[in-house]
Parts: sequence; C-alpha cells; structure tokens
Amino acid sequence: MAHSPFFQRQAKARRNTLLLVALFSTAVMLITLSVCVVGYMVTRSSTSALPFHHWLLTSHGLITAGASVALMGVGSLIRWIDLADGGRRVAEMVGAQPINPDTNDPLERRLRNIVEEMAIASGVAVPELYVMDQETGINAFVAGYSPAEAVMVVTHGALTQLTRDELQGVVGHEFSHILNGDMRLNVRLIALLAGILMIGQIGLFLARAGFYSGAVRTRRDSRGQFALGTLGVVLFVIGYAGVFCGRLIQAAVSRQRERLADASSVQFTRNPDGIGGALFKIGLQGSHLDTTRHASDMNHMCFGESTRMKFMGLLASHPPIEDRINALQPGLITRLRSRLRDTRSSEALRNTQAENSAQRQANTLGNAPGSSPESTQTSTTASALGFADPAPFNTRANKGSGSPLAGNNRYRIATDTPMSVRVGQVYPGSENYAKDLLGQLPATCRGLIYTRAGAVQLSYSLLIADLPAEQQQRYLALLPAHPVVGHQEPILQKLLPTVTALGAAARFPLLELAMPALRKLDPNEQQQLIRNVKALAVADQNISLFELALTSFFSRHLSPRAGRAIAVKHRRFQPVLPALRQLFSLLARAGADNPQQAQALFSQAMAGFGVSGNAVPKILTSVSLRELSQALAELNKLSPLLKPAIIDASAECVSQNGHISVREYEMMRLVADQLDCPMPPLID
Repeated sequence: MAHSPFFQRQAKARRNTLLLVALFSTAVMLITLSVCVVGYMVTRSSTSALPFHHWLLTSHGLITAGASVALMGVGSLIRWIDLADGGRRVAEMVGAQPINPDTNDPLERRLRNIVEEMAIASGVAVPELYVMDQETGINAFVAGYSPAEAVMVVTHGALTQLTRDELQGVVGHEFSHILNGDMRLNVRLIALLAGILMIGQIGLFLARAGFYSGAVRTRRDSRGQFALGTLGVVLFVIGYAGVFCGRLIQAAVSRQRERLADASSVQFTRNPDGIGGALFKIGLQGSHLDTTRHASDMNHMCFGESTRMKFMGLLASHPPIEDRINALQPGLITRLRSRLRDTRSSEALRNTQAENSAQRQANTLGNAPGSSPESTQTSTTASALGFADPAPFNTRANKGSGSPLAGNNRYRIATDTPMSVRVGQVYPGSENYAKDLLGQLPATCRGLIYTRAGAVQLSYSLLIADLPAEQQQRYLALLPAHPVVGHQEPILQKLLPTVTALGAAARFPLLELAMPALRKLDPNEQQQLIRNVKALAVADQNISLFELALTSFFSRHLSPRAGRAIAVKHRRFQPVLPALRQLFSLLARAGADNPQQAQALFSQAMAGFGVSGNAVPKILTSVSLRELSQALAELNKLSPLLKPAIIDASAECVSQNGHISVREYEMMRLVADQLDCPMPPLID
C-alpha cells in the first residue's frame, strides 16, 4: 500500500533511537575499559601485579567497572527523566522565555503568524513558541516527542535580523524536523551524551580539588592532593575522549537530516531565497548560543552550529553553509553574493572579510579528510555576508484556489489514492487555505483566541455553533461558574458569528490556533475545561462523532502527561482489534445511510486487518467517550508503519461515492491527530 514517506521517516527515527542506545553502550564500554586501565595501574602493586584480564575479575576490577558504568548510566537516566516532559523542558533548560499568544511585540507577532500558517497548512498543532532574548546569533530549534506537542525556540537574533521570507524558510526547516520525527531522536541524544560526560566531569572536579585547593597542607597531604589531581586529569582526558566520540555520533546523525530539512523547507515555502538568505546571513551575524552552558548539547538540534569547537570539519553537526545553499538551487549562492555587492559598500565588505578571517582560518584547521582549505574558506565567506531585505513575501501558488470559505459541503476525493498519502505533507492549496483563513479572521476574534478566556469560549462555540440560540443558552447554563473556564457570554457572542460563518472546515484550524492559549491554563483549569466540554457534548443525549473526537482531543492534549513520549507497544494488529472495532463502528455509522450499509462498511474495514467471514464481529451500537479515548490511546502505541492502514480504512468508512463531507474530514483529522498523524486540509 502506497502511503506518505512521513511514516517511514517516523519509523526510521525510532530505529535510530535504538542505534543511538547501541552506540552509547559501545562508548560506555570503551570508557569503562579505559577507567579500568587507570584503576589497574593504581592498584597493581596491592594485587601482586596480576595480568590485566585477571585483575578485571578481582574485587578492585569489578568495583571500578561497576562504578564507571553506574555513573554514566545514572547521568543519562537523570537527564532522561529530566527531559521526560519534552520540548517545554528543553526550552527551559536553555533559558528560553515563552512568547505569549497575545503578544504585542511586532517581531513576535510576525513569527506567530508564520508558524500558524505553516501549522494549519500541514495539520500540525501550533507549536509553543519560545525566544532566547539574550542570544544575538541567528538560530532556532524544535523539541518534543510528538508533532502535536512540539515546542519551537528562536533566538532574538533570528527575530531581528531575518526578513519575513528568511524567517519563513527557517520555520519551514524546523517544521520538517517536526514531521520527520527528528525531535524525539534529538532529545534522546541529549540524555545519552549527558551520561558520557559524567566521567569527564568527575575528573574535572578531582583535578580542581587536587591542584587548586587553597588550604595549607603538609608534605604528605601535598602528595595525596597531587595524586588526586593526577587521577582527576586522567579521568578528565578519558571522559572527554568519550565526549569526542559522542560528538562524532552527533554529527553523523545530524548532517543528513539537516540536508533533508533544508530541502523540505523549499518544498513547503516554494521560495529557496528564504532559507538561502537565512543561511547566508548566519556567517556574518553568527549562530552560536553564548548565554547557555548547554550550547554543545544542543548543537545537533539547531538550525546552525550553536557552539564553537575545534576540528569543525570533523565534528560539525551541519554541512558547510555553502554546500547547504548550493543544494537548495544551482546558482543561488552567486545571486546572494551579487545582491550583497549591490547593497554593501566596498569598505564594509573589506571590514566584514577582515573580521571573519581568523574564524575562517580556525575552521580550516579542522577540515575533514578529503576537504580543501579553499572550499572551507569559500563556505565561510559565503555564510558571513548578509544582504538587503528582499521584497515582501508573496505566495507563488494560485490565489483563490482552496479558499476555506468556498461554501463546499463535500470534497471530492480520488478513490485510487490512499488518504494516508496526505499525512505529513504540505500542499500549495493548503498554504493558500491557511493564508485565506487567517486573513479573513476578524481582528477581534483572532485577538480573543490568543487569550485564555477567549480560547476557552472558542472551545464551547465549536460545540454549540449549529444549535438554536435558546438551546445554546440552556446547555451553557449547565457549566459551573468559573472566572476563566466558565461561560462568559460577551466573549462567546463575539466568537460565535465567526465560527458559524467560517463553517465546519475552519473549526479544526481554529482549535489549533487556540491550543497555545489553552496550554497556559493551570492543570485544575484544564481538567475543568475537559469536564465542561464533555458536559456540552452529552447535553442532548445524542453525541455526534465530531463531539466524540473533540472531547478525545482535549483529553489527550490537556492531560498532565501530554508532552511525554508514547512508546511503541504493538507491532501487529491482533492486540488492538478491540480498539479498531470501536473506532470503525463509529466511523461506519457516520458514513452510512442505514444499518445494513454501516455493517457492510464496518466488515470491509475490519477485513483489511485480517478479520473476515464469520470472524467479523457485529458493529457496536454505541461507544462512550471513555472507550473512544482509550481506543485511540491504544492505537497510538502501534508502530508508525502500521498506522497508514488505519487512516485509509477510516477514510473508506466515511467516504461515499468518492466524496467526503467537510465535517467528516475534519473529524478524521482529529482522529489522525490522536495517532500523531498530522493531516493537512483537504482542498478541491
């Protein structure tokens, strides 16, 4: 079955995590062996000069090896647990500050607008945005364990020194990491490197204690302090030799993914000048993170190199800047240089070259085998030169195609194309959809959904927008009073006309726009919101499929464990057949005109998972909110390569005669979101 490369990339990212663990284990073994050699040299006289392989089996050897492994394992485990909350914890670790959804800063609003366009076009929940206010270099990264819980961090330099086109190129690059599953791998790599660092950090501590103690010491004490310091230096060298190996792993894992992300950015934005210009400016403005001690740990995650290090050609986590630009479009680097000459004076160019000469020479010393100093110098010079702001961003697709307000009640779908092909993709029509939707949102409405109270009232309006006014008030009266998550009529009345006018096709994108503000609710408010949403859904004693999907969406994304990793538990469909039965029962009833057709659709869907003939169970007459949430949670534990079959079977259930209603498709997107399968809008 043909399906989106999204699933292969997700599966590959998970396999790479296992590979990292294997490489980490190898590094631990080598470091442990080196520490044991040191221990052998120190204790050899007290063990009658046993051969090394015999010494390893003595109490001294076993204690030394066990302590080394334990220290590195504990170091990684502590960081692994520390980063369990995902991207938000990584952002806090580097000192980034959250950007309020309703920020008045024009640069932050520009970033939010770009991110929202990309999020709606790709079907990804709008990431939480953070800024590193003290960083003047141009850089950015994303972190998290799933596309729906991603966090994007940008530096102050990226906000102030990049044009809109260039910033959009950087955002497109980072969205590629979200869709390709790179974030999970990157966070895991931080934890593993922390363990390898433990021996070196202990060695540094011992060396300082031995050589830099200010206390008055006797001659005997001095010998002990010297021995302690010497041992510390040896452990420091051993530990950081392991770090060197870790950096090699970091670079090997990162470079290929950076090339893919650059290419994806051009695919998303259809504007190679954007990301090319951002790369071109990095050399002059710099991309290093100077205010955090975690810069080297983050190097593989960032848009550009985040730390200064020797042997850059060997240890760099990113390909050379010139190579990245040339890979985007032939001749692009020449155009950027020419544009610079047209906008910078000769004296400014000479000053720029002089300022960067020392850095170029340092980088040249660290060239990887097979590279030449000339190529490194050219790369650095190209990346070091900025250029004037180009014309304002202009979409290159046909304006007007795929408007969210076209008035269509049903979409035409290609029966020979699996729906899973769309997962993780960005289409020109989807980008126009996002731009049109944001452009037609009233300013008051858009400002409200960036606030906590406004986002809450939007959530309620999605459930009651189609009801008569009297019925709306009767249902809202069921909600308990609360200053934030209670019913607030003035705000609700400002949102309801917009929700009604935009129609069903815009409701899921509106929900995506509101999620950053909803995440700002405290845990008690989030749980009360979930209870209120459920109360509105069951108020008429007839829960629709959309209401079921929406309540499941809130239950997952506003839960205390929302940002945590979901481990793969099932690699075949047999254990999740009960969950599939619940999901397909709902979808088949939604897509059928009568009970007989519903049973036929249900049987057809189950047949695709090895259940046919007399083994096909009866379609369920009802599925509760709790059962649906549990079913989707269980299905999300499947291997990524098994999820396309569920997406395609779901589409077959709800589509009739090659058509799918707007409401049904948006409901499918909500279900797919629960499986960490971002789907873009479906545009005619």
